[in-house]
Amino acid sequence: MKNDAAVLFGGETLDEETLNIDPSELEFVVREEKLFDAEFKTEPISYGRDVWLRFRRNRLTMVASYVVLLIIFMGIVGPYINDYTYTVQNTRLAALPPRIPGLEKLGIFDGAREITIQKTSLDRYEGTIIKYVREFQQSVRGGSVTMSVVKVNLYKYLGVEDTYYWFGSDRLGRDLFTRLWQGTRNSLILAFAVSLINLSVGLLVGSICGYYGGWIDLVIQRVMEVVWNIPYLPLTILLILMFGSGLSTLIIVFSITGWMGMASGVRIQFYRYKNREYVLASRTMGASDKRLMFKYILPNAAGTIITQMALTIPFVVFQEAGLSYLGLGMQPPNPSIGMLLADGQINLMDYPHMISFPAVVIVLLMLAFNLFGNGLRDAFNPALRQ
Repeated sequence: MKNDAAVLFGGETLDEETLNIDPSELEFVVREEKLFDAEFKTEPISYGRDVWLRFRRNRLTMVASYVVLLIIFMGIVGPYINDYTYTVQNTRLAALPPRIPGLEKLGIFDGAREITIQKTSLDRYEGTIIKYVREFQQSVRGGSVTMSVVKVNLYKYLGVEDTYYWFGSDRLGRDLFTRLWQGTRNSLILAFAVSLINLSVGLLVGSICGYYGGWIDLVIQRVMEVVWNIPYLPLTILLILMFGSGLSTLIIVFSITGWMGMASGVRIQFYRYKNREYVLASRTMGASDKRLMFKYILPNAAGTIITQMALTIPFVVFQEAGLSYLGLGMQPPNPSIGMLLADGQINLMDYPHMISFPAVVIVLLMLAFNLFGNGLRDAFNPALRQ
């Protein structure tokens, strides 16, 4: 109020006469123009589509997704691509190097290997020598012998020019290509089975702990701590002694404690969302505990659950490879990636192809699944929305 007048926001003043006007002199004015809410300029999208757009924006994650799909596809159809099975042996064709049609003409994967032999014995390989690499003198019983390093086509030397082992053969003459993809299939079956068990048990236990809390949560958490601190390797050996080695035993081994990580993640999400306004409103309206847990709270934890499942798969594959490498995993003749790595390590210096291909597959599998899981984690995180 300034000089008995009201000052409006724009600087205009109203005198006292206007302020004290008789209400009978006022009349209502009806606005003919209709007012509407502002129209959205962008297309509304669902939560799932929003997740997909954020996931697709990360090119590295998309590449990892394609690698994951390729490995899964080869694990399914790879053992049936050629004419060999993973159990058929031919000791006469043992430890042959890789040979792939078409590429052999380029000088790679041509079934050749460098061997060291006395120069006087080269006649044995006449017609199969591809290249003379070098010669050197080797001392033998006070004298010296001329040794030759030559590249020999072993398939031609053995008289099996129509045979092709794409990834070579192992010490028993089994096709490594078929065994590798059969082993990949077994490792992935194990990983997915363990992930589903961890999801089922962890989801149930985590939701109960997080929703009810109190003494229920306290008791279950103490039990989990006891089980979690049981030494892993002695427990594994004990279970293998009781049930024998095999796929089912490994599933039990990885599931005994594996569900606890899932349960902890779900529990945290339930504690985070159970006191939100929409949950309290639903409870006030009479919604049951089951409906609140699995309809209103659990969907908010979907991103965390899916991401954790994706990251569990490479962890289980790597752990299985470690156990198989120690001889505690899959047993012959059923292969796994870890078993192939263990067999290849024995012959690393003489036959490097036996370990090279399994090593490449497990590296790609670990990197691809971890990048895929990280991409899912970022895609389900609404804080990263642009």
